[in-house]
Amino acid sequence: MSQEFAARPVLPDPASAPELFDGLLTRRVAAYLIDLVLMGVIVVVLSVVGAVLGFFTFGLAWVSLIFVVPASIVLYYAATLGSHRRATVGMQAMDIVLTPTRGQPLDGWMAILHALVFWVTVWISWPVSLLFALFTPRRQMIHDLVVGTLMVRRSPMTRHWQRMRAGDQYGV
Repeated sequence: MSQEFAARPVLPDPASAPELFDGLLTRRVAAYLIDLVLMGVIVVVLSVVGAVLGFFTFGLAWVSLIFVVPASIVLYYAATLGSHRRATVGMQAMDIVLTPTRGQPLDGWMAILHALVFWVTVWISWPVSLLFALFTPRRQMIHDLVVGTLMVRRSPMTRHWQRMRAGDQYGV
């Protein structure tokens, strides 16, 4: 793979690689629901631990309970999206992966930024964010465009990038 290709990757086109975007919005919603359940379990467990610790610390640990929900969400996304798999548990179950579009690496900070902008746009107006994805060719939501990411199906993605690298080697 050439240095130029690595610095300026070609984004997949839905017309030439429709398998990457097949059922993507449905998969994203299902992945979100799975992740919501998992984050809920994490929040409940941490809340119970904080409540019990509150009795031993004469109520001091109860003050920390206001940070349980935001900390759980941030840590969940940083640990899953920021990993080498670039997907949360729900995204892995739904065979989708997050990829950067601006030639920068997808690390923990970008994963946290992606999650933060996602939660802000969903909090402000989730129907607009979902409708926005219906009218973009790559099914990107508002937070994907702002942060510079693209969600695609994982299994066909590997084959797509191998074809792109082979085409780049032969000057196509």
